[in-house]
Amino acid sequence: MNREKVRQAYGSMAELYIGHFGTTEQVDPDDLAFIRRHLASRPGTVLDLGCGPGHLTGYLRSLGVDATGIDLVPEFIAHARAAHPNVEYHLGSLERLDVPDNSVDGILAWYSLIHLPPQELDGVLIEFRRAMAPAGTLVLGVFEADEVAAFDHKVVTAYRWPIDEISERLGRAGFLEVERLPRPSDGIHRPHAAIAAVAVDGAR
Repeated sequence: MNREKVRQAYGSMAELYIGHFGTTEQVDPDDLAFIRRHLASRPGTVLDLGCGPGHLTGYLRSLGVDATGIDLVPEFIAHARAAHPNVEYHLGSLERLDVPDNSVDGILAWYSLIHLPPQELDGVLIEFRRAMAPAGTLVLGVFEADEVAAFDHKVVTAYRWPIDEISERLGRAGFLEVERLPRPSDGIHRPHAAIAAVAVDGAR
């Protein structure tokens, strides 16, 4: 992924993006329930990777979760810190997490992997597994399709994935799927899906 290209693209549209997506009121209630179901009971640190405006990090913190938001876009981090002053946010990359091995109890990557070229996804999932404590939970949001395909996202090129292939790649990285939430197209929005998986013993 060309991180600088992604950073610049989102930075140039940050105000518009925040206006459209920057609060939990703009998140589908089923998605919030899915996130809550899998991450609200985490006893330790949860990273919201690609946290954007920080609203989901704030949501997790409102549930009592020790959540920290990380994003590569300075404009998003500045907004998140102002909007949620009691939450911790940092600039950083989801490809190289600045945490020790097995130190994180949960990861939320809500549509933050969509700009990764297919050949880079496995490496990022392995990095997530390196950081994850045993039995930690990973929650992903992705655009869904019958085959892997690039498309013209409104900000910068993104990729759709078959949810079965995401599950298989999670398995290879050391995670076991525990639930998925597909959402077909409603004629306005693209098909997308959420998937939750746990770190399993004997994995990387």
